[in-house]
Amino acid sequence: MYNRPPDSGQAPPPANTTSEVCIGSKPWHGDKKKAAVVLTVDDVFPGTSLSAYEAGGDLERGALGHLLWLLERHPQLQVTLFVTPDWRQVSPAACSPWARIPWLRDRMWLGGILPKGTMDIRRHPEFVAFLNGMPRTEIALHGLHHVHPGRLISVEFQSQGRARCAEMLLEAMRIFDEAGLRWVPGLQPPGWNCPLALQQACQDVGIQWVMSARDIHSRVGKQAKTTMSGLCGVSMIFPERLTSGLLHVSTNFQATSPAERASAILDCGGVLSIKAHVTKNVPGHTHLDGLDRVYMNYLDRLFAHIEDQYGEEIDWTSVGRLARAIPRLQPQSRVTASRLPSLAVRAA
Repeated sequence: MYNRPPDSGQAPPPANTTSEVCIGSKPWHGDKKKAAVVLTVDDVFPGTSLSAYEAGGDLERGALGHLLWLLERHPQLQVTLFVTPDWRQVSPAACSPWARIPWLRDRMWLGGILPKGTMDIRRHPEFVAFLNGMPRTEIALHGLHHVHPGRLISVEFQSQGRARCAEMLLEAMRIFDEAGLRWVPGLQPPGWNCPLALQQACQDVGIQWVMSARDIHSRVGKQAKTTMSGLCGVSMIFPERLTSGLLHVSTNFQATSPAERASAILDCGGVLSIKAHVTKNVPGHTHLDGLDRVYMNYLDRLFAHIEDQYGEEIDWTSVGRLARAIPRLQPQSRVTASRLPSLAVRAA
């Protein structure tokens, strides 16, 4: 019915982040709304079809044109774009001969790296103007360069300390401001990894919310916890405040998810948090949730089904608006995240 693309069955590589979480008792939505839908898009930067790959730089002629089509078809829909201020990653896959040499492989740029400033959005004013002009669209941070030495190429925040994380975030924010890009104080850390030092740094620089967990496989339920990518043991379908004070929202749906999963999340009163990547094919990897016509057709039909079935009960919102609607209250209970290993992935 929904032209759902097949799942690849790929398993993500492990990392080592766990976190405590705080559970608040106040409902996240108003009395008139039963559940919410948010759509987020990762890896947006000024790369064009003349670059290694197009990532938004072709504007309405490229992947963002597919998104504009979807926004036009569903006037209630909103979107959060996660933009990287100065993208430097060439490939998420290790293509360097150093990858086979212990010790050195953890210190080299295994997927290649662009010169600093190549994709700095301050050098691409047309791109910035286009993003600012997109309807019902908000911009949030997606790291600084989206690259790291070693085998976890896309996991930008790994062992950096709190001060270094804060420096990187401040540089990213400064680039956004100097480019004139309008943005909201949220972060999707590249590769999903959000260690405690990064959480603390977010607090230091004024970031208010993060998306750092993805679980598109666990069974849906009000008590469901994430066990897949990023933070493990946080709520899979409800907004939740981490002990660092940041509000957290998990991703729970993508191109390979069945429509029945969306209905189950909404029936539980949760946030249907849908993920996409702006790119489909990049050197060495294919994003199953890339912004192509097949995925947009699937979401078009899914959204039409949600509109027909739930009507005014659904809050079509963005992550930033959702975060602003949740008071900063002290939680009444506190739990520790599951000690399952956290997972950091380079792509969906």
